Amino acid sequence: MNDQQTSRARAIDKVNASLKKRYAREKRFKVLGLGAVLLGLFFVSVLFIDIVGKGYTAFVQTHLELEVYFDPEVIDPEGTRDPQVIARADYRKIARQPLKELFPDVSGRRDKRALNSILSSGAPYQLLNMVKANPDLIGTRQTIALIADDDVDMLVKGHIDRNAPPEDRRVNDQMIAWIDKLEQQGIVVKKFNTRFFTNGDSREPELAGIGGAVAGSFYTLLVTLALSFPIGVAAAVYLEEFAPKNRWTDLIEVNINNLAAVPSIVFGLLGLAMFINLFGLPRSAPLVGGLVLTLMTLPTIIIASRAALKSVPPSIREAALGVGASKMQTVFHHVVPLAMPGMLTGTIIGMAQALGETAPLLMIGMVAFIVDIPGGPLDPSSVLPVQVYLWADSPERAFVERTSAAIIVLLSFLIAMNTFAVIMRRRFERRW
Repeated sequence: MNDQQTSRARAIDKVNASLKKRYAREKRFKVLGLGAVLLGLFFVSVLFIDIVGKGYTAFVQTHLELEVYFDPEVIDPEGTRDPQVIARADYRKIARQPLKELFPDVSGRRDKRALNSILSSGAPYQLLNMVKANPDLIGTRQTIALIADDDVDMLVKGHIDRNAPPEDRRVNDQMIAWIDKLEQQGIVVKKFNTRFFTNGDSREPELAGIGGAVAGSFYTLLVTLALSFPIGVAAAVYLEEFAPKNRWTDLIEVNINNLAAVPSIVFGLLGLAMFINLFGLPRSAPLVGGLVLTLMTLPTIIIASRAALKSVPPSIREAALGVGASKMQTVFHHVVPLAMPGMLTGTIIGMAQALGETAPLLMIGMVAFIVDIPGGPLDPSSVLPVQVYLWADSPERAFVERTSAAIIVLLSFLIAMNTFAVIMRRRFERRW
């Protein structure tokens, strides 16, 4: 008896002695887990702060408010108001004339060229579009905000170090003096950069925009959604509700799960070989991009839809069959409507994944330099992630802020789509 009591006392002592170590291990595990979470949040915060810090300035653009004289002798000497005559006029001369009047002492070919380079090469086209829209401007003087060159824009925004040696900056001392004088006169102004959202791509950073890429992403996602949602849901319904349980369906299920883990560039190679080389569909078209992204997102939608169908309680099916409904009526009148919120959530997450993909679209030629905004799924186009990739490879400093701004827009779309998916799941979710 005494031996048993002694043995129990020893066991209790051992347990009590180990409790301190167990609590210490649990505490260390919690600290490590919390540290990992905080470290992840720190890196994500640094990434977001860096992107926003570099990109927010792209949403404003430097302009020069100049008094422009729409000289009828230059635009329409005969006064016919012929659109072809108006389109052939020398608007570059009209745009540069106000600067010439502000700096009458500038002489010499090199200095004149430097002075004229303060304005963007798109300023003459800005005046042309205004005259084409309103020919009554001919013969009048108007104060117009003309686009400044990207180097001037960078200098005004503080991205060019004025104290750096002249050979290390793109703006010389004379141009800095001219810009400072214009700023003192209140001619240099910053305005919201609407061209960033409406223009297509351009070699000139101050004229480049994401309008074409956003339209291309829209058409690409439209094709992807139109194909992947019905096909994915139909495949999930068949596999979950109607397919016989045998080795073939098990093989299909395993392959669908494996396809979800295949690198996206493999789908790009498949699309290049099948849709472009075999079927002869046009390169760089959102239609082909949508087909490739459909192949990539189908496994995600099928897996999410099957999980949603499995979550519907068997009692729903048994009750429907019990009152005389057929298998088809049970599935499409009761099971699928109840599983639809989960299906839509999986589809939205799949669309968000497709929106951020770049690699498969590079393989089908959507990396081309395309200025025009696409008018349909068959027009050549780029997409937002590929536009980010193109700008990130450009050496001009102004493209750095536009790259970051495009990333901000892309992340905003992704966050909005995921938020919409969460809201839909919470609103239509049913607990059994």
